Amino acid sequence: MKKTRSMLVGIAIVLCLALTAATWSAEKGTPENPWVIGMSQCNLGEPWRVQMNADIKSAADAAPSIKVIYKDAQNDTLRQRAHIEEFIGQGVDLLIVSPKEAAPLTPIIRNAYTNKIPVIVLDRRVVGEDYTCFIGADNKKIGEAAGRWIAGKLNGKGNVVELKGLMTTTPGQDRNSGFRKGIEGTEIKVIFEADMKWLEPDARKEMESALARFDKIDLVYGHNDPAAHGAYLAAKAAGREKNIIFVGIDGLVQEGQAYIKQNILQASFEYPTGGKEAIEIALKILKGETVPKEITLKSRVFTPENLEKGGEWLPEMPASSAPAQPAKKEQ
Repeated sequence: MKKTRSMLVGIAIVLCLALTAATWSAEKGTPENPWVIGMSQCNLGEPWRVQMNADIKSAADAAPSIKVIYKDAQNDTLRQRAHIEEFIGQGVDLLIVSPKEAAPLTPIIRNAYTNKIPVIVLDRRVVGEDYTCFIGADNKKIGEAAGRWIAGKLNGKGNVVELKGLMTTTPGQDRNSGFRKGIEGTEIKVIFEADMKWLEPDARKEMESALARFDKIDLVYGHNDPAAHGAYLAAKAAGREKNIIFVGIDGLVQEGQAYIKQNILQASFEYPTGGKEAIEIALKILKGETVPKEITLKSRVFTPENLEKGGEWLPEMPASSAPAQPAKKEQ
């Protein structure tokens, strides 16, 4: 009898241990059962966005508790909406979205957020605040810093070409309005402006038009470094590159900083990708920790004078006053 009772107790213990092991292995956030993050990238046609995905992957590879699924919308808003809908249907644990355009993607991001899927909006904003956390640098601040630098470089007067990013995106709008604020009160004239949609080939074509129309161009302000580089190539083909200053935004090591070393650009204003920070915040959210509603990333300006020193930081912005949000996904 005692032997039978001992056997039953032993069996019970084994069953209990097996059940505990099964429960443990079913927990989310383990290497065996990682949290699934859907990453919706608006396009990979820009080197800066390729770098963003690389930064996300590097940070995610160091965190075995998560798995990231990547989708590239190829610069198509409808495709990006469909990708986000797929992620929602798959029941991902968290979304990271770098939107192509603000207004068209707001409803689907709101749908995910209201259905208890945490959403990190990266780089470009959406309309309203139906998301868990926004991560990005201050494009108005960067644009204004570029405007002030340009005003100083030109001694307050000159003819400028502005090659804009996609103007249905918040970075394009902010880099434009910030720049205009930065040159207020000067005699600088924007003699030509065009939307190059963030793409170098488009920027080169627009610069060719500007060169054909204007004999005197003192400086080109590109909303990203590919725009400034495309403008440089157009000017070089016309034999006019030595008389024009080229300024861009992004500041990647292999792009803007490399162009400065090559004496192609005279300044590149850093726009950090936020990829590493997105994964850091995602892990906090998935663990049930509170996160800020907005995170503003620091930026630097790179010039030939400061490049070897790592650039120069732009002045700090006031900390966000947005309240912290409880962000754990409700099951």
